[in-house]
Amino acid sequence: MLGLTRLGRTHRFMLGIIILLIVDVIWVVSSELTSYIFREENYSKPFFTTYVKTVMFSLYLFGFIVWKPWRDQCCLKRNGLLSLNTDAGTVPPSSEPDPMLGSPIYVPVKYDSHASGGESDDAGSGGSCRSVRFSNLSEVRQLSETYALEHNLARLSYQASVEATERLNILQNRLPIKQVLQLACLFCVMWFFANYTYQLGLEQTQPAVVNVLSSTSGLFTLICAAIFPSGSGDRFTLSKLVAVIISLGGIALVCKSDMKLEGGKVPVGAIWSLVSAALYAFYLVLIKRRVENEDKMDIPMFFGFVGLFCMVLLWPGFLILNAAGEEVFEWPKNHQWMFILINGAIGTVLSEFLWLFGCFLTSSLVGTLSLSFVIPMSMLADAAVKNTNFGVWFYVGSVPIIVSFVAVSLLTHWDSWDPVLLALKKLVQFFLRRKGLGRVRELDREQTASLITEESHH
Repeated sequence: MLGLTRLGRTHRFMLGIIILLIVDVIWVVSSELTSYIFREENYSKPFFTTYVKTVMFSLYLFGFIVWKPWRDQCCLKRNGLLSLNTDAGTVPPSSEPDPMLGSPIYVPVKYDSHASGGESDDAGSGGSCRSVRFSNLSEVRQLSETYALEHNLARLSYQASVEATERLNILQNRLPIKQVLQLACLFCVMWFFANYTYQLGLEQTQPAVVNVLSSTSGLFTLICAAIFPSGSGDRFTLSKLVAVIISLGGIALVCKSDMKLEGGKVPVGAIWSLVSAALYAFYLVLIKRRVENEDKMDIPMFFGFVGLFCMVLLWPGFLILNAAGEEVFEWPKNHQWMFILINGAIGTVLSEFLWLFGCFLTSSLVGTLSLSFVIPMSMLADAAVKNTNFGVWFYVGSVPIIVSFVAVSLLTHWDSWDPVLLALKKLVQFFLRRKGLGRVRELDREQTASLITEESHH
């Protein structure tokens, strides 16, 4: 999408990590702003705010107006022509008809002013009575699209031909707009409810707790990636499973701290946060299974269609929630609109694009476990803004969550490395060798005893 195919794997991975960390900062600010809208501004409307922020994705569709490659995808054939900035009139003419050439076109010939006007110089000198006249029309034939593209590439310099071929491969492998529409229609509802349940969690518990519980998406991602593998980076390994279990152990400690804040009861917001984490994981793994890399699909175009489909399909939710009394419809005030739109533009439209892009550069599991870095950031934000005091278990539980993210990042970069499985094999081999050595010693004792018995009989 951004011409990053020439970057090496390590550079792509590091760029993805940096992008995911930037997204973490944006999400902390967004969650605090959402909590402020719900509690300080007294506008607790999770469905309305989610709907508005999702519909704002449709702003990406203005790319069809300002971005020419998107318009070209609507007009060109599937194989597409590559714009190489070459003059079509420089195609060398052919004297014999060729089936690869188009129909002839006759155009007037432009002569230089100092050239002869129709008779040869020999005729003008009087040396001969015969004269030669040239036609005022020239025949032009155009190569077919396939052959013209190959000839244009052949006339370029080596470096230009390499870049042009790379651009052509990207265009040929890119999903057509029809398939992007199908993907957006397929994933829009899943994405919407992943965000809606996240908003419900923010409505009913502290943002720091919601962000911690969102880290459970790593477990769901690991399970889903094992069922629907999308690449070597998402391959299931025993080491990744151990890292995710360590992360869940830290999450359990954090939940213990939160249950003290809630009076010993399991907070409802925690349940919504877990549902959101599961939906996020399934959405990410499934879309990476359908789209291998970021160059195969325009991510802004995809999100633009997601916003369009959500706007068309999900508006009846207002009527249902209003009739059920779960969320009475209320038009926000001007200053509330300002907070909602700012939160939607930065916390949804920008951050979701960056997050999905970062996941394509790394892996599904790294993308979901990157949420763990939101935890210390959200703790600092809650402590600074709301003076919230968390128990010692909250801080103790945050450590294994962060450690597990670092471990999974390393395991994803070296996808063939499984240290836990290797250690288990070494351990099994060690015990087998000891058992075998003990068996040999036992056989030696038995043989010695039998020899002594035989000698005593003699």
